Amino acid sequence: MENFYRGRRLRSSSALRDMVRETKVSAADLIQPYFVVEIDPNYKKPISSMPGQFQLGLSALMAEVELAVNAGLKSLILFGIPNEKDPVGSGAYAEDGIVQQAIRRIKKKWPELVVVADTCLCEYTSHGHCGLVSSTGEVQNDPTLELLARTALAQAQAGADIIAPSDMMDGRVAAIRQALDANGFIQTPIMSYAVKYASSFYGPFREAAESAPQFGDRKTYQMDPANWREALREAAADVDEGADMLMVKPGLPYLDIIRLVRDNFDLPVAAYQVSGEYSQIKAAGQLGWIDETLVALESLVALKRAGADLILSYFSQDLLKAGHIS
Repeated sequence: MENFYRGRRLRSSSALRDMVRETKVSAADLIQPYFVVEIDPNYKKPISSMPGQFQLGLSALMAEVELAVNAGLKSLILFGIPNEKDPVGSGAYAEDGIVQQAIRRIKKKWPELVVVADTCLCEYTSHGHCGLVSSTGEVQNDPTLELLARTALAQAQAGADIIAPSDMMDGRVAAIRQALDANGFIQTPIMSYAVKYASSFYGPFREAAESAPQFGDRKTYQMDPANWREALREAAADVDEGADMLMVKPGLPYLDIIRLVRDNFDLPVAAYQVSGEYSQIKAAGQLGWIDETLVALESLVALKRAGADLILSYFSQDLLKAGHIS
């Protein structure tokens, strides 16, 4: 009988499969998103479209983070929901803004925990857009840059380890880098949402963050899902402006884009497994159509295999607590 490839030799036991596994997800790879609200500190409201996720007051947030840290969480990202919103999103850059308050509390208790601050205005503006809006309804690019820089500086002053601009305004990385450096935060890295698509997978997030646009959509500043060459232009622009890490958002529907960014840039690459991805897996799991845990783990492996160094995932905390990732 002719010799042929016997791949099954290396699959015959769990120990062998572990030994030759090419792609692994560790606790250090994961970033858990949290939604912190400016209400009663003990406030904890389930997000209906994201089972297992909550809007959290400051004390409730600290309790959740403690559980996650005890399970091995290394990093988190914060999204803020203020009591009051206005056309200029002033809560985003206020010294006592809700995210700034949360950062100070978290860093005081867990100095080694990496805190990423989402830097955008959409959760804070009364119109729900990521930038200032003109009298004619146009989202203005250049006037928004100053407010994004002020937001990033307020977050850095509160103790944020990483600034993560998600607004997709042109030139915002340069504006933020300049503001940080001018105020002594030369060592604070920027994780830019470099390649962020105008995706339909964000629906549950907009409930969670109360950030749905009050008119129109975000297609004039977020990317067309049909485009891949544009991803290279956007990532290159952010690299030139001083980004230290590049993010692709969403994750699983854009594995080709993650690989494209990984192959063309030598900076760390992050992928955001967004709310719609999470909610689909949760819903199918609750209906008994899939094994939620196994599919969640497989989805994270897919993101890593595509080239992501870091993964923002709502599954992070639960998978760590259950001991599936260490």
